[in-house]
Amino acid sequence: RIFVIFLMLSLFIGGCTQPSDPKADQEDRRLKIVATTFPQYDWVRQILGERADDTELLLLLDDGTDLHSFQPSVEDIANIADSDLFIYVGGESDSWVHDALESTHNDHRVLINLLEILDSHVKNEEVVEGMEHHHDHEHEEDHEHEHEETHEHEHEHEEADEHVWLSLKNAILINEKIVEALSELDPDHANEYKQNGEVYTDKLSALDDKYQQALSDTRTRTLVFADRFPFRYLLDDYEIEYYAAFSGCSAEVEASFETVIFLAKKVNELELSHVMTIESSDLSMARTVIENTVTKDQEILVLDSMQSITSEQVASGTSYLSIMEKNLQTLQEALQ
Repeated sequence: RIFVIFLMLSLFIGGCTQPSDPKADQEDRRLKIVATTFPQYDWVRQILGERADDTELLLLLDDGTDLHSFQPSVEDIANIADSDLFIYVGGESDSWVHDALESTHNDHRVLINLLEILDSHVKNEEVVEGMEHHHDHEHEEDHEHEHEETHEHEHEHEEADEHVWLSLKNAILINEKIVEALSELDPDHANEYKQNGEVYTDKLSALDDKYQQALSDTRTRTLVFADRFPFRYLLDDYEIEYYAAFSGCSAEVEASFETVIFLAKKVNELELSHVMTIESSDLSMARTVIENTVTKDQEILVLDSMQSITSEQVASGTSYLSIMEKNLQTLQEALQ
């Protein structure tokens, strides 16, 4: 919070020397849109269509920085202050947004808070059997059912799971709001945004159907993640179970020996041929889990949570749909 306030003061001091007419500025410049994460950025890009070249569309997290460790620069705050549309997650990891918005007066700016618009579709982070936080409580509670085939998810945390973009169903709902916002800001092209939104929604729905068909009848219904787990929305959509070392927003990177042995035991029990990680993993935990299994021959598969996208990847054509297509292929391989 102190860091963001310092940025606000820097922005204010710089702005005092450059008086301008806000109304004239608004009429003279292109539509300016700021997105914190890649999925938001790509959704807007798809809905803008040919209008993207006439729009200033900025992605804040474009250097591989994870949402959970991002801190805005003075330039970032200035861009948010001057934006027509600002899209952010609205969770604990971008709590800095509150100070940024409070300190930057902009009457015409439209805001899209993902957690707010999804409302009842937002899930809480959960601690499942075997996670680090689960071990902290296992001697305090009665775990008579913890060795049953279908493990129970323990809702010990009420913090919202921020990774809402990993549900194609959520993506469809969010895109409806983006279409509304763009149409409000640029009514002359509202029909174009509506048509682009409908085309993109059809693509999202088709991929959702493809997931449903491909994952409805697999050999196994459970995955083991030797890593953080930001995929609750994705796996819940298709009724896939999981075990993981850490929750999705955990800052921890080193699992205890107890957690490693638990995950290795689950790999053995379920006769899994793969151990899962996320895209930012150095794979060391996954290798350690595999070393502690009976067969020691499992393959490591990476599921992409879209939290470390770089500007180079964007320039090379990476898209939300291309990553979700790749994730489907990965899940099919892991569950076969």
